[in-house]
Order: sequence, then structure tokens, then C-alpha cells
Amino acid sequence: MATLFHNISGELTKELLAAGDGIRVSQISITNTNDDAKFCSLDLYIEKKLLGKFHLVKNVKLATGTTFIYDSIRFSNAEGEFGLFIKLTKSASETPTVDVIIS
Repeated sequence: MATLFHNISGELTKELLAAGDGIRVSQISITNTNDDAKFCSLDLYIEKKLLGKFHLVKNVKLATGTTFIYDSIRFSNAEGEFGLFIKLTKSASETPTVDVIIS
């Protein structure tokens, strides 16, 4: 099982795993690393062409310095199946920053 690391900065949607990567995921750890913000909001979802988005979590407020661990994940990441995405939203004027570890 591979461990993947992402440093994400900005109010954006980022693809964490593309369909076809073939990665088996047992846990996703997301830490708010921004010192200037009280919190950021995050959405974590899978998406497949023609089927759409399926949220694992939506509008979770993650306080600065805290870690959110999602360990109830099972989906097909084979070719033509689901990709895994994260969307960050800032709480005020700051730029949200998080570290993501997929294992």
C-alpha cells in the first residue's frame, strides 16, 4: 500500500486520486496548517464521469492545528471508476492550507 502526501494551499478543488490510479485507501488524514485562520471548511468526495459527486464529508470546519481522520473509505479507484477530491473554503480573508496524507 502506497502512502501519498499533498500540501494544499488556496480556496480550490484538488484531485487527490485520479480514476485509474489503483490505490487502495484505508485512511485519509487532513491537518489545517494555517496559523492565521481560525478554521477552514472542507469537502471530501468521490466523483465518476456520468454518475457525479458523492460526498464523504461536506462543510466540515477544521480548526487551525487540528487533524481530521477519515477511515471509513472504500471505493473503486480502477480505470474508469472514481477519483477522490478535496475542496477547501476559507473562513475569512486568509488562504486555507492543509496537509493531506492518504494511506
